[in-house]
Amino acid sequence: MAKKFKEAQARLFTNIYVCRKCKHKIRSTSMRVLEGKTKCRHCGRRYLRPKKKERKIL
Repeated sequence: MAKKFKEAQARLFTNIYVCRKCKHKIRSTSMRVLEGKTKCRHCGRRYLRPKKKERKIL
């Protein structure tokens, strides 16, 4: 598997969370998510998880 740039990894996965219900992506800090201050703009839920790193199938 090819190496990826650190800048690209940070842009794609740092501070990005996914709504557990509607699967929309939200960019927010981890402290705001843990405190429950961040909610999904689409469905209004506060249940978020960090974005998983995608695997490319060749």
